Amino acid sequence: MHLTSKGFPLFLTFDLDAETMWTARDASYANRPILMSQGAYGWKVGTGRVLDLLARYGLKVTVFVPGLVVEQRPELMERILKEGHEIAHHSYSHRWILNLSPEEEREEMEKGIEAIRRISGSNPKGWRSPAAELSPISLPLLVEHGFDYSSNFFDDDSPYLLEVEGKPTKIVELPFRWVLDDAPFFQYSIVLPGRTLQPPTAVLETWTTEFDVLYAERRMMMVGMHPQLIGQPSRLTVLEGLIEHALKHSNVWIGRCDEMVEDMRPKLEAAHP
Repeated sequence: MHLTSKGFPLFLTFDLDAETMWTARDASYANRPILMSQGAYGWKVGTGRVLDLLARYGLKVTVFVPGLVVEQRPELMERILKEGHEIAHHSYSHRWILNLSPEEEREEMEKGIEAIRRISGSNPKGWRSPAAELSPISLPLLVEHGFDYSSNFFDDDSPYLLEVEGKPTKIVELPFRWVLDDAPFFQYSIVLPGRTLQPPTAVLETWTTEFDVLYAERRMMMVGMHPQLIGQPSRLTVLEGLIEHALKHSNVWIGRCDEMVEDMRPKLEAAHP
């Protein structure tokens, strides 16, 4: 039995961190213009290139955006929404949660929600943490603010309902893993010593092999990408290659997280009454 009514769920998601990818590591990086330009590539070039590719295939996806970037780039946000994509929550400033006080984390959550509500007209339904970290209050904040889904944990290849503070919830977790993220393969700068760049062919082979195994097991596949990385010319071939590979298979649904979660939740609830 497939997890959704349309078959195997392939999530193509994008974290539009822009400059916050770097300032979240060290606020002083804001004074390094060339480093900041790596982040700017995401909103100046990369996102448009990704959106053009998705439009060629008629695909609608989810973009996780820090609230600060939502506020800074309203025209780009409007294009994302106009083309039918979902904007989901990715903090406000992308500051790493483990460096925040509870009050600061709550502020990041609430300011991010408000930024997305102003541009889209509704609260975000999904949340992905910055830098793949949680604090003791992160998940309770999701419950408090009525989120429908989370995409944070690395503990499964299938979706499941989160338990928060020992209590069952209806929040669907969409897990992924570092091997399904473009950053370990493509993120490089002079402030990240030891990082090496991988050839696109190696990443495409990795992701299509992951797809084949997960598809055969009737699970799901969550791919996390960054427009400043995957939106570069040679890297975009990886995304297109994965799309073409997936579309050669029957019963594959590439879509928005919110829509696929709504479809799969009844089965998840029935499995865990």
